[in-house]
Amino acid sequence: MTGRHDGSGSRLGVDVGGTFTDVVVVAPDGRVRIDKVPSTPRDQSDGVLAGWRALGLDPAALAAFAHGTTVATNALLERRGGRTALVTTEGFRDLLEIGRQDRASLYDLTRHRPAPLVPRDLRFVVRERMSPDGVVVPLDPASLARAVDAVAGAGVDAVAVCLLFGFLHPEHERAVGEAVRRRLPHVAVSLSHEVLPEFREYERMSTTVADAYLRPRMAAYLERLAARAADAGLPAPTVMQSSGGVLDVAVAARHPARFVLSGPAGGVVGASHVAGLSGYPDVLTFDMGGTSTDVAPVVGGQVQLTTEAVVAGVPLRLPMVDVHTVSAGGGSVAWVDEGGALRVGPHSAGADPGPVAYGLGGTEPTVTDANLVLGALPDGARLGGDIVLRRGAAERALAALGARLGLDARQTALGVVRVADTEMVRALRVISVERGLDPRDFALVAFGGAGGLHACALAEQLGSSTVLVPRAAGVLSALGLAISEVRHDHVATVAGRHDADLEAMFGELEDRAGAALPGATLARQADLRYAGQSFELTVPGATRAALVEAFGDAHERRYGHRIDDEPVEVVNVRVVATRAGAVPDLRGSERPAAAHGSRVGHRRLLLDTGETTASVHDRTRMAPGSTVAGPAVVQMPESTCVVRPGWSGRVDEVGTLVLRREEAR
Repeated sequence: MTGRHDGSGSRLGVDVGGTFTDVVVVAPDGRVRIDKVPSTPRDQSDGVLAGWRALGLDPAALAAFAHGTTVATNALLERRGGRTALVTTEGFRDLLEIGRQDRASLYDLTRHRPAPLVPRDLRFVVRERMSPDGVVVPLDPASLARAVDAVAGAGVDAVAVCLLFGFLHPEHERAVGEAVRRRLPHVAVSLSHEVLPEFREYERMSTTVADAYLRPRMAAYLERLAARAADAGLPAPTVMQSSGGVLDVAVAARHPARFVLSGPAGGVVGASHVAGLSGYPDVLTFDMGGTSTDVAPVVGGQVQLTTEAVVAGVPLRLPMVDVHTVSAGGGSVAWVDEGGALRVGPHSAGADPGPVAYGLGGTEPTVTDANLVLGALPDGARLGGDIVLRRGAAERALAALGARLGLDARQTALGVVRVADTEMVRALRVISVERGLDPRDFALVAFGGAGGLHACALAEQLGSSTVLVPRAAGVLSALGLAISEVRHDHVATVAGRHDADLEAMFGELEDRAGAALPGATLARQADLRYAGQSFELTVPGATRAALVEAFGDAHERRYGHRIDDEPVEVVNVRVVATRAGAVPDLRGSERPAAAHGSRVGHRRLLLDTGETTASVHDRTRMAPGSTVAGPAVVQMPESTCVVRPGWSGRVDEVGTLVLRREEAR
């Protein structure tokens, strides 16, 4: 593959998923090498190093090593972070639990919010008070001493400090942080003005608490990974942020809340890049892995971000790729609920023991087992090295499940796939229809180990006429990591500053960004809202007039209307600093097509439309211009694509299989 690359060495991207760890190396000339190994949930660094070794590369040839990890995500989901204390302003001890005083589900009295990360007995207060204009009540030394004594006696691993108006006037927060660090030098301390210097007390507190809660586990993992990488001769790792850019491992260890969506963000970056090369700037990314499915919108070639994410019930007001995740992956377990209905997930067989067909001890049927029984996957297929799919085992497990439903193994398998598809379509509608985007105007980019198996069926339900299946579909998240830009986000709050000068505030942030990342490209953004609204939209723009115009366009796209005669408030200003990574140009990367074509046989395939005979194609024999018509199965080294009846496609010059519905031609 030919391409451009800043630097003389190759770039390594390693993405850890729930079932497999994907590895991609991008060479200086743009050539790409890929591999896939089983994940190691007990210690992800084992899988990371195993993936690099599987490629057999000389570590001296590597200029950069980017990593996407699920350690922070899993710690929130499993509530396995550090024992954390909170120090806040007197009278605000229970804000973390009160939140926005809304219900988890308005009409469901049985639904409750997850318990806060810090229980009430670990929340401590100091007597002080700031207003937007400065000190109202000075920090009381006696109350500070009592709070530090209480924290010391609580035996905590981390401390979050969030004081009223600390984002505007951080002096008291700094004093509290210094006092805690003097007394407890080995305890991690997160200060809200460093984690999230924005207004909205609850979201700032929640984000700061999450940052402190995640630090012990994230720091231990990253320090172990960095040490093992150094011992292996690899470059110091960088880590993918939730915002779609990488930062060095030391920053990730200090501020882990920025990395909660580390893995999914890499996939969106990779999908956006590959789709853009194929001429599709507007896409919905569909990443179906072993444990979950992640979907996100890309509009005009730009990855869409949000600052209103909730992960595992925890609000995190940080820039994040606008990803929606559902627990429907290849390893999601099928089961029958108390009402006799077939369900899929959220429990996953993961990498250990994995689906029944892996033969590693799994006993509960999964989506992968269902696809194997339906014929979408071949019996005896080898996955990620030593794993071999066994159809007989999958059939027995699905037959046992089906006995409770009055169905045979194949009917049960079809039901499992339908239930999983329904869940994934719902997720795709969340990030399209609910964002004011018409999915019929977007191509669907299918990747992840299982994405191609379901893509055409999902596109039909969405009304989309185009599906893109990249050549490296099974490891696209790792490719996104390898090519990711370095990114720093800087923010300052305008709300509450009566004499705010936007140009001066932008200039101050740009100075800070330039110092943190020399030579970076700087972009201005801001959070705006109509006067009286409670929440904002983030839009790009260098001046107030440009920002207001962009906000009107964004509001109309999201909500269907704009109010041009209504005053617009600027709430926060932002500067994003980026420095580009490798940009592989995949054109001309394909080998010539095999003389005897790509078809290697036929296989019986059961779909919701009935049973059919599908042609089987070897993707490695398909060069640019090669075509395929459904029903067909395209087998790739790391994934499989099912081309349903009524669909046909062609491999384009960058190696992407572009599938179109016949009725849309």
